[in-house]
Amino acid sequence: MAEKPQPVRVLYCGVCGLPAEYCEFGPDFEKCKPWLRVNAADLYPDLLNEDNQKDVDKAAEQLQSVGISSSGDGGGASAAAASGGTSKPEEVKRLPGGKIKKKEKQEVVIEKIVRNKRKCVTVVKGLELFGVKLSDASKKLGKKFATGASVVKGPTEKEQIDVQGDIAYDIVEFLTETWPDVPETAIFFIEDGKKVAAA
Repeated sequence: MAEKPQPVRVLYCGVCGLPAEYCEFGPDFEKCKPWLRVNAADLYPDLLNEDNQKDVDKAAEQLQSVGISSSGDGGGASAAAASGGTSKPEEVKRLPGGKIKKKEKQEVVIEKIVRNKRKCVTVVKGLELFGVKLSDASKKLGKKFATGASVVKGPTEKEQIDVQGDIAYDIVEFLTETWPDVPETAIFFIEDGKKVAAA
C-alpha cells in the first residue's frame, strides 16, 4: 500500500505574514530581515553574509580613519586638527560591494515605447533632478497635450512620467519653456537603444 502524502509545512514570516521564501517580494523586506536571520537563515544565507560585510566595512572605515589621522608629515595633520580645523570630510555613499556610488548626471531622458503595435507611451525620466515636482509636471503635460499623464515607478524603482501618445519631439520645447532650469542640452532621446541629444 502506498504511503499517504503528508501535508507540507510552511514557515510564515512573523513580520509580514507571507511564507518566508516570499518575504523578499513582500511590502517591506528590510523589516523582515532580522526575523529571517533568526528563523529562516537557510532560506536567506545572503543575509548572514550581509551582516559580515557590514562588520568588514565598519572595520575598514576605522582602519582608514586611523590611517588618515596618523599619516605623518611630522604630525602636521594632527596639529591642524588640534588648532580647530574641524572640517568634516565629505560623506561618500557606498554600494553593497564597497563600490562608491556615483552622483547622478543631471539629464532628462525621453523614450517612446510602442505597445500593441499601435499605441504609444512617451516616458520622461530625470525631471526631479532639476527640482521639478513630478506630480505638477504630469498635470501640466496632460493639459498641454490633451492626454493622460501619470507618475509611475520605473524598472529601477525611480519615478518617471508616462504620457499617453507620441509627443517625443513636441515635448522638448514645452519642457524648456515651462521649466527654465532644464537646459535643452540636458535633454536626450532614446532611439534604437542609443542615447541621442535633443539639442
